[in-house]
Formats: sequence, C-alpha cells, structure tokens
Amino acid sequence: MGCMQSHAQSETPLDRFVASLANETPPIDLTGALLGVWWALRGAWQNAHDAVQNHSPECSWVHAALHREEGDHSNADYWYRQAGRPVAQDDPRTEYLAIASELLSL
Repeated sequence: MGCMQSHAQSETPLDRFVASLANETPPIDLTGALLGVWWALRGAWQNAHDAVQNHSPECSWVHAALHREEGDHSNADYWYRQAGRPVAQDDPRTEYLAIASELLSL
C-alpha cells in the first residue's frame, strides 16, 4: 500500500458534516450552533431556529444567518451584533458552510 491513503482518512470534518446531511436525522453529537446549521442546510428553518436559542456567540451567528435568509434583516442585524460578526453577503448556503467549517475547526 505504501503511499496510498484511504478516503476516510482524507475526509475533513466538514466533509463528514456535509455527508451527514443525506440522513433524515442529525448526528447524535451535534448540538447548539452546529445542529442549527445542520437543520438550516436541510431546509428545516424552525428546527434550526429552535436549536440556536442559547444565545452563545456561535448560536447568535447562526440565528443571524437564519433571519437574514428569511429576509428579516433588522432582526438579522441584531443577531450579527450579538455574535460580534459582520453581516454576511454570501448566499445562505455558503454562509452556513462557512459557519460549520469554523465551528468544526475549534
């Protein structure tokens, strides 16, 4: 085998997170902000919103993205301020993936 590396070893945490979106239920170890992102990427806005109610900076960031996605910009602005983050300009999916990538690297 030598230099060959298995696919599983080359997968990043973000790759595994994105792959889990094909499942009907989130991985059992997801909580808070990551759980909110998971539901948001599955299109389950209310589930995502329910997951990010603890008001940590990470949850506030997801909360902001959710309200921006729904078009409630004044509410989104409030939550971006709570998160200490600038208002995103990317499409919602790109923002959710960026959030997940950062949270998975912590």
